[in-house]
This record gives sequence, C-alpha cells and structure tokens, in this order.
Amino acid sequence: MNHRILHIGVGNFCRAHLADYTQDAGDWSVTGVSLRSAGVRNGLRAQHYDYGLAIQGQGVKPITVFDEVLVAPEDPQAVLKQIASPDVHLISITVTEKGYHLTADNQLDVADPLIASDLAGKTLRTVIGFLAYGLAARHTPVTVLSCDNRVSNGDVLEAAVVAFARAAGLPLDLSQITFPNSMVDRITPATTQDLRALTGDAMAVPTEPFREWVIEDRFAAPRPDWPDVEFAQDVAPHETRKLRMLNAAHSMLAYAGTLAGHTYVHEAVCDPGLRENARALMMEAAQTLTPDMQEIAPDYADALIARFDNPHINHSLRQIAMDGTQKLPYRMLDSIRALRAMGQPAPVLSDGVRSWIRFCRHEVGAGRLLQDPMGDKVARIIGAGAADDALLALMGARDIATPILE
Repeated sequence: MNHRILHIGVGNFCRAHLADYTQDAGDWSVTGVSLRSAGVRNGLRAQHYDYGLAIQGQGVKPITVFDEVLVAPEDPQAVLKQIASPDVHLISITVTEKGYHLTADNQLDVADPLIASDLAGKTLRTVIGFLAYGLAARHTPVTVLSCDNRVSNGDVLEAAVVAFARAAGLPLDLSQITFPNSMVDRITPATTQDLRALTGDAMAVPTEPFREWVIEDRFAAPRPDWPDVEFAQDVAPHETRKLRMLNAAHSMLAYAGTLAGHTYVHEAVCDPGLRENARALMMEAAQTLTPDMQEIAPDYADALIARFDNPHINHSLRQIAMDGTQKLPYRMLDSIRALRAMGQPAPVLSDGVRSWIRFCRHEVGAGRLLQDPMGDKVARIIGAGAADDALLALMGARDIATPILE
C-alpha cells in the first residue's frame, strides 16, 4: 500500500461504504480510530483486520484495507500522531450527527461538557478536539473528509475545528487543509447473530447493493482513485435531495412505524398508510430542491421506496430513530421553512415532525430512555407537562411551531 487514510469512527457504515470503495481503488490502506470503545478493534484484530461485506444478492466481499485500529481512550497520543503524520493524506470521519457537538445553529457548542473538557486540556474525547490538536501539529497538506449526514458537512466540520482551535489558542495552517463537502448513501443495518453464524465472520457487515458517493472536488493531497464516485464542484443539490427525501422519509417511518408496532423499515413501508405518507413526504420535500433535482424526484422517490421494500435488509426503525434532535432540523425542519418561504403548506412533513413528538412522549411514558444527546432534556420537558412547542424549541424551531402543530 502506497498511501494511507486515517478514518475516525469505524462503525458499520464506514466499513460498508468508504472501506468498500477503497478496496476497489487499490493501493491505499485505512488506519481506523475508535473514539470510544475497543470492541471493533478487538474483533477486527482477531482476524488480522479483515472482514466480509455481505452485499445482499451479491455474496460476501472480502475487505482487506484496514491495517490497524487505534482506540483513542487507550492512547490518545497515538491518534494525534497519526493525524499529524505526513504518511496520512486523507482523514475521513463518520461519527454521526451528535459527534460534532454543535448548537442548533450549527456552531461549536463550547458549553458541551466533552468540548469544554477538551478545551480545558483534559484527556481528549471528541473528534473536534483531536482534529484541532492533530492538525495544528501537521506540516504537510491533508484533506479532512466528513462522511456524515449533515448539511454542508465539510463546511460545518471546518468551522467547528477552527472555532475549537481559536478557543484553545492552536495554530492552524488552513492553506494546507481542505474540508470538502460530501454526500454518502448506502443502507447499512446493524450486524446480526444470524449473519455471523451464516458467514462464520464475527465482524461481517450487511449492506444493500446500492451505493452512492458525491464529493466536492477539493483535495489538498493525493486521494484514492475511487470508482463510481462523482467528484463535483457543488455537492449541495445532491446532498439536499438525499437528506430531505431519503433521510426524512426514513425518520418519519422510524417514528410512525415504531408506534404502529413495526420493527424494520421494510415492514413499515409495507403498511399502506405509511407507504403513502413516505412517498408523499418525499414529493412535498422535493418542491424545495433545485430544478434539475426536482425533475428526477419522482423516479428517485420510486427507487427509494423500492430500496425500503427490501426484505433482506433488516434496517431497525429504532436504529434510525436515534438522535432525533440532531437529525430533524435538516431532514424535515429546513424543508418546512423553505416551503413556508415559498408560500406553500407542508402538511406531510409537519406530521412527520409530530410523529417524532408522539414517539418521544410514548417512550418517556413507557419509562424508556431516549437515545438522543438531548434525551434528558426531552424527558424533563415531557415530565413537566410542557406543550409540544417546548420540544420544538430544543431544535431551534419555535419560529415554525405554529404551522407544524396546528
């Protein structure tokens, strides 16, 4: 291997998407970083960092690009050393929305306990802290590539890292660092015991045949020759299409489908009412897209419903339902605001947001913990008997509370 990627966040999505593309590119290796636990590292290390990607309908594809996985709590200095290493040309990120530690307006939340701890000089725990300190020590060009489902993910990541560096008094040479935006798409559920037993691979990852990756063509250093990746000058139209149609429909199905007693996406979308609502939500959101994306929206919506229908991909609704306060702002709320600015109603999207509220109230009422970084705040609001607009205020949505709740 001639070149190396450092990838932070080695969950199933990374191993089904970036690792798969990099396997096809050849000549590159991936060093992984786990920010929390040693579980993935231990599992991969036991099989020489190789594993099988179980692509539905295509068999099991060997993935051999990982050379090591570092566990940040065990040795944070080793992670910083790799971020600063001239042998690393690309640093990629999949830490989910909550891993960015942002406020409702996408600014670094310096009051967040983990960010505050990093800024206080304690043991680093966040991707933002690691990147700021590691990049400040670099002397060679590098590309930092977010692969998370956030609007303008590269711009948002750059702003957070710069804000942290300024607060910490760290020098960053931004002339040698780029943060391209990207859009990623591949449905990747959690691994099951059945898959492990079938493949004989404890670290096997299930995924669908479909994959898509659009990356802003703004690299500061060499990159892999990834096949099938679209390198674009502007990722925003693709990103908005995916977030407002696919991800928004996924979230609606997660909340309404769970309340209806379903477990998986393919079960929820087979419910006639939910199926109709999912496609209607997509087409309602499509009105906010660029003209070229609006033109392909009907076919794209049909293709998404077909992907959701796949009974061989057991994509858990509760997995999708996690972190709603982080996801709904750009999956649904931005579309509602855009439609309102156009003088158009948003009844289906508004019902999607209300399904999140109903889900939260149901979970709290049942005594279950909400899997959300603001879960405690949501539970306190519900426990205090507050109205629904207080829940929307958590996501900075008080301005559109009336049309959503009426």
